[in-house]
Amino acid sequence: MDSTFAYTFPTGRSPERLDRFLDEQLPDLSRSQIKRLIEEGRVCVDGQIPKAGLKLAPGNAIEVEVPPPAPSEAEPEDIPIEILYEDTDLVVVNKEAGMVVHPASGHYSGTLVNALLHHCTDLSGIGGEMRPGIVHRLDKDTSGVMVVAKSDRAHQHLAEQFKAHSIDRRYVALVHGQVQNQTGTIDLPIGRHPTDRKKMSTKCRNGRDAVTHWRVLKRYDVDRVTLVELRLETGRTHQIRVHFSEMNLPLVADPMYSNLGRLNGLGDVRFRKLASQLKRQALHARLLAFDHPITGERLSFESPIPEDLQILLNYLDQKYEGPEEAPSQENNL
Repeated sequence: MDSTFAYTFPTGRSPERLDRFLDEQLPDLSRSQIKRLIEEGRVCVDGQIPKAGLKLAPGNAIEVEVPPPAPSEAEPEDIPIEILYEDTDLVVVNKEAGMVVHPASGHYSGTLVNALLHHCTDLSGIGGEMRPGIVHRLDKDTSGVMVVAKSDRAHQHLAEQFKAHSIDRRYVALVHGQVQNQTGTIDLPIGRHPTDRKKMSTKCRNGRDAVTHWRVLKRYDVDRVTLVELRLETGRTHQIRVHFSEMNLPLVADPMYSNLGRLNGLGDVRFRKLASQLKRQALHARLLAFDHPITGERLSFESPIPEDLQILLNYLDQKYEGPEEAPSQENNL
């Protein structure tokens, strides 16, 4: 059932655009949702259907009909997920490797969205649909920290932070090859691969800006592999995997951007076996920091390296003493 809200533009107040006035009066709705309500004719001013830019005058009577969020097309599923933080506006999860974030072709169930629909009982709707708001994604076989919005307003403010590059995202990755410099930046646009439509590439006609900062954590003599920390300014599909593979430094066990020859060429038999057992790219989203979309408080969350990847790193640490840098600090990248 629709909810109806009525307002009178106050006497003594300077003329103001309708959409801006409603943005103030309806804090649980995003600006895009308010614009959609106006376009759908669900807002009346003195009984007339207005434009979003109408300038309100003292005494104008405004009525707004807000429909209830439509049911999500995805079905709730009782899937265990690790919650790092939750309030009425957002939820932060530690996604395990192997879980798809959002239902799509070939993955209509068992996703993070399915799990959150079951877990979250206080969703207020995203874009008019009763669903969690996916602001950013991790690849199916990348583990680590993600934030998900519960409301349009939280979704909008988080999206603005991602666009402004004010969200801090730190990853760790194990790559084939010895990274020569201690720190660096890769600034190469990424788009769809010109011949393989499943892959992304910097060798494309219309790529989007993609910036990855990196720092060496450890270099291992075994078959020349390097542990690196990465900070993303942008969040393009497969960004880290593409940037490093095209530097001839593909992620260990990456099924798409590396190859079996690189894995089978590892001279240490035990290390080769452990890398083969990883069954996914050696990439983990270890830290996520952002401003709370409603309170403005700076929040930071970390995820320890998961067991499957830690087993590989433990072996390298025990057998190959690589030069080790100081622990990662927020201002190092």
